[in-house]
Amino acid sequence: MDNRERRPSTADPAPVRATLRARDAFAITIGIVVGAGIFRTPSLIAGVSGSEFVMLAAWVVGGLLSVIGALCYAELATTYPQAGGDYTYLRRAYGPRPAFLFAWARVSVIQTGSIALLCFIVGDYMGQLFDLGPWSSALYAAAAVVLLTVINWIGTRQGATVQTWLTIAEIIGVLVIVVAGLLFAPGDIAPIPGSGAGSEIGLILVFVLLTYGGWNEAVYISSEVRDARKWMPRVLVLSLIAVAALYVLVNFAYLRVLGLGGMAEHNAVAAEVMGRVFGPVGATLMSAIVVAAALTSANATLITGARSVYAVGRDFPALGFIGRWDARTGTPRAAIVTQGVLALGLVALGAFARDGFEVAVEYTAPVFWLFFLLVGIALFVLRRREPQRPRPFEVPLYPLLPLLFCATSAYLLYSSLAYTGRGALVGVAVLAVGALLLLFFKPSTQSEETEP
Repeated sequence: MDNRERRPSTADPAPVRATLRARDAFAITIGIVVGAGIFRTPSLIAGVSGSEFVMLAAWVVGGLLSVIGALCYAELATTYPQAGGDYTYLRRAYGPRPAFLFAWARVSVIQTGSIALLCFIVGDYMGQLFDLGPWSSALYAAAAVVLLTVINWIGTRQGATVQTWLTIAEIIGVLVIVVAGLLFAPGDIAPIPGSGAGSEIGLILVFVLLTYGGWNEAVYISSEVRDARKWMPRVLVLSLIAVAALYVLVNFAYLRVLGLGGMAEHNAVAAEVMGRVFGPVGATLMSAIVVAAALTSANATLITGARSVYAVGRDFPALGFIGRWDARTGTPRAAIVTQGVLALGLVALGAFARDGFEVAVEYTAPVFWLFFLLVGIALFVLRRREPQRPRPFEVPLYPLLPLLFCATSAYLLYSSLAYTGRGALVGVAVLAVGALLLLFFKPSTQSEETEP
């Protein structure tokens, strides 16, 4: 049969090539984590922290919890190094229907919403540099979605190259803030103390772990990383250690210049620090840094998000058109385009929103932590169901660390519902729509994807 006539299926090996180096995966992981959140969430965290110690300790605890989660994911990623990531683990543990709900959540809530939000941050800051009028932010956001979609449609190597350079620019920007706050801040700046009120630990962790969020996205490219079983655990853990060090340093710099009260007063906390240290030039430089950071995260999110769209297309014949992998370019082109179109639709809707950042947190957080919890439980399920399967990397201190990961995910699921607003209910409602779609989209009856 001619290859062009073949229908994709889970039994048909996808021509996924190992084209990414370990440093590419490292750049993608850091690029997702160190995004625009570090320039926005610290002010929200300062507002609900009772002391500077609590705020800084929260960033250290967030880093440790993220490393524990990364160790759990490292076992799954090296045991099942396939393009579907979480989707693959959920499918193997619970079957195709819960896996479809996860894929639906990524397409409709988590990934696509993150891309649109990050591109709106690009639009907001580009509008400060070069104003295009009342629709400036939306126009820049749409242009960013189109640009990044085209780059990754061209090929994986092109997308990874762009990611590497954007990540370098982003890390340099964060280090500039650290140096400015710790070394060049004038001595006459008087930091504003905090209110001294009690700390809301649940809400603090929601925002802190949101800012650390995204490290798990690296598993979606595990099948494309050379010698993935060796490098993926190192990529996940070392990238998070580097990110945690950066986050603690940058928040210490914020505190030194602004104090806890000053951080709580300014949403654009990084721009305020740069403006106080270097004047208007510093504020303009900060706008450029945030644009680079948001582009970095959006590009990395687009790279990994398309892989889950691709995976569900293989397993549900009704969506087979998005389950094709282009062997020549090394990309799931149809999935990339589909994701880009959905993100553009969200940009069009978001153009009329008043403030999308906190709403996006409310919208995505409950769904995100629900599936994180299910993946943690899946590790136990798969160990019990497939005890003879080779595991190149096993999470240390099993079952203690996986249990801690599951308990943290459950607590964050509760907190994201208890401490947020109506946006959380909307996100849950969208997930429920995916459950209804299962009445019409039947999973493939063929065997699970071919093992590497």
